[in-house]
Amino acid sequence: MSLDHAAARLPDHPVDPQFPARWSPRSFSEATLTEGQVLTVLEAARWAPSASNNQPARFVWGLRGDAGFAAILGALVPSNRDWAQRAAALIAVASRDVTVAADGTVKPNRWAGFDSGAAWMSLALQAQAMGLVAHAMGGFDGPALSAAVALPADHSLHAVVAIGQQGPVENLPEALRAREAPNQRNPLTASAFRGRF
Repeated sequence: MSLDHAAARLPDHPVDPQFPARWSPRSFSEATLTEGQVLTVLEAARWAPSASNNQPARFVWGLRGDAGFAAILGALVPSNRDWAQRAAALIAVASRDVTVAADGTVKPNRWAGFDSGAAWMSLALQAQAMGLVAHAMGGFDGPALSAAVALPADHSLHAVVAIGQQGPVENLPEALRAREAPNQRNPLTASAFRGRF
């Protein structure tokens, strides 16, 4: 992120610089990633907190050039496919939505989506620490992505994450170039309330 962009993202209260520095570019370079680099970001996701240590987050990934990458890419909506095709890796983020008790009883895990979101954030911050960028997308065809990754029963899809080296804005379709900058956040007073809403 440029110094101009960093200066424009000032938090309301002191936080570690990694938080305002993280953003979701769409422009990727042609640089590749290794399997080890992808496994490192997924390892960070594995260590995210989860209710009762159920660890519901699930990931299906592919490197650019893999059949798995092509299948995930093909399930994205066209406007996301246009830029995500340059990413070095694509990761489908899902959750296992049930838990199995010691007695074999299967019950819904109402925290699965919440915990998978925590895993995504761990993944994103690890990517940033490695000098990479990560952009999560909700713009995908659910049935197509389910088929592409062979989603098991009792699982839900949440996002597809594009990861790689940030590229020049010129790598984007013209319509997206003006949007290729970190966005702002609402003031904390819009979302955090002491005692009650």
